[in-house]
Amino acid sequence: MKFSRRQFIKASAVAAALATAGCGVQQPRKQDEVSGGTQVEAEKWYKAVCRYCGTGCGVMVGVKDGKVVAVKGDKDNEVNKGLLCAKAYYLPQILTAKDRLTKPLIRRNGKFVEATWDEALDLVAEKFREYIDKYGPDSVGFYGSGQAYAEEEYVANKLFKGAIGTNNVEGNPRLCMASAVGGYITTFGLDEPMGAYADFEHADVFFIIGSNMAECHPILFNRVTERKYADPNVKIIYCDPRKQRSMDIADIVVNFKPGTDLALLNAMAQVIVEEDLVDHEFVKKHTKFMQGDVEITFDQFKQFLQEFTPEKAEKICGVPAREIRKIARIFAEPGKNSMSLWTMGINQRVAGVWANNLIHNLHLLTGKICKPGSTPLSLTGQPSACGSVREVGALSHMLPAHRLVKNPKHREEIAKIWGVAPEKISPKPGYHTMEMFRAAVDGRLKALWVMCTNPAQSLPNATYYHQGLEKVFLVVSEAYHPTLTSQFADVVLPAALWVEKEGIYGNTERRTQHVAKAVDPPGEAKPDVWILMEFAKRLGYGHLFPYKSNEDIWNEYLQCTAGTDMELASYEDLKKAHGIQWPVPGQKGQKGTVRRYVAGEDPYVKEGIEFYGKPDGRAIIFARPYKGAAEEPNDEYPFTLTTGRVLEHWHTATMTGKCPTLNRAQPHSFVEINPVDASKLGIKDGDLVKITSRRGQVVLPARIGRQGLPQEGLLFATWFEAEKLTNAVTIDAFDPGSKEPEFKLCAVKIEKV
Repeated sequence: MKFSRRQFIKASAVAAALATAGCGVQQPRKQDEVSGGTQVEAEKWYKAVCRYCGTGCGVMVGVKDGKVVAVKGDKDNEVNKGLLCAKAYYLPQILTAKDRLTKPLIRRNGKFVEATWDEALDLVAEKFREYIDKYGPDSVGFYGSGQAYAEEEYVANKLFKGAIGTNNVEGNPRLCMASAVGGYITTFGLDEPMGAYADFEHADVFFIIGSNMAECHPILFNRVTERKYADPNVKIIYCDPRKQRSMDIADIVVNFKPGTDLALLNAMAQVIVEEDLVDHEFVKKHTKFMQGDVEITFDQFKQFLQEFTPEKAEKICGVPAREIRKIARIFAEPGKNSMSLWTMGINQRVAGVWANNLIHNLHLLTGKICKPGSTPLSLTGQPSACGSVREVGALSHMLPAHRLVKNPKHREEIAKIWGVAPEKISPKPGYHTMEMFRAAVDGRLKALWVMCTNPAQSLPNATYYHQGLEKVFLVVSEAYHPTLTSQFADVVLPAALWVEKEGIYGNTERRTQHVAKAVDPPGEAKPDVWILMEFAKRLGYGHLFPYKSNEDIWNEYLQCTAGTDMELASYEDLKKAHGIQWPVPGQKGQKGTVRRYVAGEDPYVKEGIEFYGKPDGRAIIFARPYKGAAEEPNDEYPFTLTTGRVLEHWHTATMTGKCPTLNRAQPHSFVEINPVDASKLGIKDGDLVKITSRRGQVVLPARIGRQGLPQEGLLFATWFEAEKLTNAVTIDAFDPGSKEPEFKLCAVKIEKV
């Protein structure tokens, strides 16, 4: 039967209701069946975490006859309290997909042939050793994922940085969360938010910018809507260049011009300062002002903001001055708790770090921070972007527990735990993501290991970097084949997926969660921890990886976090609990920390509020100038293209694309066009159109007058379909601080095919 998106969303709502009643959802037995709410009898239920976004919803996985037959929400998990979004209910289908990789593959004479594990790993070790000996450690690299377990990324990080001796270790969180990291570190001195999901129930104002929560973080969006329904006086301000589903509940919708968010945010600060909505006592006690590297006074900051009066900002961002004043006053109203939420619309910008700083400015100026309902909270894209990359230190400039490779003391501390000489860890940061793949193109990088991600589809300006994937000796550890990335591989290694292995995830709100193994992987597929350690043995580093279990790995990792700002819980406690938020004093017990930097909640603060990531305990309010997009429209490329997700699919649809119901509801990528622009171009709903940038082109079906509505001059495209490579068009310019690319904005032209 034909299954429309409307029917799908309705069925998903029914499924969510069934979850609260404790019903599992059965995997469809036929292609045309909807697994909406069929109750099934599982032999055993296992505690796990959803495999998709960074929300970190707890799930219970039902197993019968050695197979996953059902998934239901974990009622005891504080994140979702038993609710799940549409995608989660179809998780059983990702494990049984027809293209699951079950044996190692080696490319011979241009074709993939099956091989034994020994043959595959011996070849990989031989090639890596050849390049390391001939060209040095920096000729090889590792590219990981915020979808991998923390133990996997920890082992990879130790292998490449501590054993091989290269900092060429990166991960796809560089593409989505690096600017949020930069914002937290520059403003507060430490990464990751001070607030938590618990703040949703206390907020009086939600300021949401650059995030389509309804489709990208639906469970968190549900908490926003529940808060609104519980108290109609709660105000929701939604800022985005495109009208989208999330705005249905907004009190105020602000459609600013693409790429002008810095002007809008500075103008809000100007109103707060000019109308004396500042919490002067908080500002005096807990902050200082900086312009670049120079400390300035409050009066100098006030003078700086005169360049961003609402009237001046209106000319830049297109938002009426009266609207800017209105939302600033609502945000800053004394006695009200304000919560800011954002995702890729803020982060994926060449000024992403600055945009994050300016959001933090609003909270610091008003003192709406470090108390229930008042917090800036960046929403994470992947299930363990925080726990498996940011915290583990699996980026080219980092070491575990928020340490830096440039810091001699940090290198010594980690070298001691790893059992290597301090000089083995290079003080020079490795290639960040975009430089890593550019190094593959120009020949500096000879061999690359890609684990649990699909960069051939997800990188900006993707087709340019395909030539590098062809040149480099490429190893892909993946659950599926072919993917757009594995097609370029020299060796493809079959990886266990999700509950086919155990591991640790860390979500948006600093919540560390254990995922239990529920079933065996298919065929000869193996956990990535096993694969990496077997590789290490063949390189001669087996003695550094003596682990007998994931818990052994975690216990070593705990030595890295002990005494730091991010002490983590023990493996034993994590297995029992339904998530524990760090820091965990002494790494014992199941009581974590909901809010940081405040006495009574954060174990590192004895009195009041202290931003202890900074030497003086003060957060920084930054005077950041205006900076637009890297590429502006012109006569040849008159439109701006932005990209994003939809409810039914996640990232490159490597998993969601295996679910028939999800595919029927949203089978193809598309581009939304404003009706005025479409009329001028003679484009009708459903027409195929060609979008062209300076880098490449893609042909997509047009959507006009449906749910999403970009403003005139703006196009919105999805990118989940490999056959329609939207990222052939996007730009690879990046923020100079965070090195995160500007996926959200590039100049294009559009024409009917």
